[in-house]
Order: sequence, then C-alpha cells, then structure tokens
Amino acid sequence: MSGTHPADPIAEAFEAHRERLTAVAYRVLGSHADAEDAVQEAWLRLSRQDTDAIDNLGGWLTTVVCRISLDFLRSSRTRPTVPLDNWLPELTVTLDYGLAPEELVALGDSVGLALLTVLDSLRPDERLAFVLHDVFAVPHGEIGTILGRSADATKMLTSRARRKVQDARQSASDRQRHREVVGAFLAAARDGQFERLLEVLHPEVKLTVHTPNGQFVTLGATEVATRARVAGSAARGHAATVNGRPGVISWNEDGTPLSLLTFTVADDRITEITALIDPAKLALIDLPDPV
Repeated sequence: MSGTHPADPIAEAFEAHRERLTAVAYRVLGSHADAEDAVQEAWLRLSRQDTDAIDNLGGWLTTVVCRISLDFLRSSRTRPTVPLDNWLPELTVTLDYGLAPEELVALGDSVGLALLTVLDSLRPDERLAFVLHDVFAVPHGEIGTILGRSADATKMLTSRARRKVQDARQSASDRQRHREVVGAFLAAARDGQFERLLEVLHPEVKLTVHTPNGQFVTLGATEVATRARVAGSAARGHAATVNGRPGVISWNEDGTPLSLLTFTVADDRITEITALIDPAKLALIDLPDPV
C-alpha cells in the first residue's frame, strides 16, 4: 500500500482491516476513488496517532473512515452551483451508465438496485446509518457513537432511511421504464420510423427547443414526430439524468456540449421534450465531460 511500511506492525494491522474499510467507504460514498481516498486519509490519521491508546483498532478505523466519508458527502452537497438565466431552471446533469453489472457486483447484493437509485436522496447521516446497520450489521449504539447520536435516535435514522430505500424500489422500476421509452423514441428518430415515433409520443406532446435564435415550441405527436430530426445527434449521445428525468447529452468533436435533451414520460408515452442546443446556454450549465 502506498504510504505504509509492511514491516511496521501498525501498517500490517491496518492492511488487515483495509478490505473491510474500503467496502464500508465505497458503499457509503458510491465511488471507488473517494473510498480509496477516505481509507488513505484514515491511514494518515492512524500514523499520527498514539496507537497504544487505541483499544480496538478495527472499531477506531471504522469510526474514522465513516466520519471522513460523512465529510466527503457533506462537502459534495455544499458546492456552489452555476448561476443560470431566469428562464433556465437550475439543472443537475449526471451521466447514466445504465447500472453496469460490475458496479452492482461491487456494491453487493445486500445493497442492490434500490440503494443505488436512492443514494443521493438520503441525507449523509441516513446513508451512513443504513449502510452500517443493514449492510454490515453494526449495532445502533456503535453507529450512534460515530454520528454523535443516541442509539434510539440512530435507530430512527436507520428506519427512515430504510423506508426511503423501500419506496425507491418502485421509483427505480419507473425510471428504468422511462429510459426504455426514451430509448425507443431515439431509435425511431434515428431510423426514421414515423409510425413508431407516434406510438411512443403522447398525442398532445410538447417539444420546446432552445436555440441561439430563441425558443421554439411544437405541439402534437404528428408535428413532433415530423421534427424528430432534432434528436438525430442525440441518438448517438450519452444517456443522462437531468433533474431526475431521463435525458441525452451529446458533444462536439472538440469536447464542447452540442445538445441536451430532457424527456417527461407518463403512462409509457413521452409528454414533453426539452431540447437545449444554444451553446451560450449550454455553457452556463455544469455538464459532465465527454465520454
């Protein structure tokens, strides 16, 4: 391990706990890189600590890693957002990697799809309590020590997080179905399948396109299907989630954003499409880098 000395008994003891510490941090943070950073920071803190005063090294390290993870979560939620024009809602855009199988395996069956989809909606303390108790079977009293709460308060916290995870099971199913509907629309737009477009569009669908020359609105399935070429480049873009809704982002060859499409789906039909193709407006949004 970088920064440790295998001949050092403290380093060896730390290595014995590394796998579990990394698993805890990853399930709390949802990021391999952040988990590794949290574990490395725990090692640095241990190296500055009087280890003779530590009665339970495993418990001490778990507490430290969890508190570091909490700091990571809280700081990520307080980053300033990019100010946008009054007409443009504040957008949160994240790439959708389709819940890659290797990510699901890494998280473990005990976490499952529900936690993946609800992860960002849980407060940091809820997330930590849920993962430690329901995934790693850590007693509420120990979790409370980490969080600075009583065992009863921690039990309530875990219960609240569990309800959110359970509620998210249905939401996850809905979101997956919405992505499938959008995928069918993009495939039909790409292949010029007019009848298929009409099948996935609501009869009163609304298409709003924001261009450098202004905003243009098209109403009705027939009109929107006719103009579906606006989705041509997006069909070769990358799936994204835009404020919780399915979307597609595409980039120019130089890496600058080309378009951002957002879809509203109800009853397996698209009821609204917003297409942003104005470079000046796209530049105002904190968009992911090209993939």
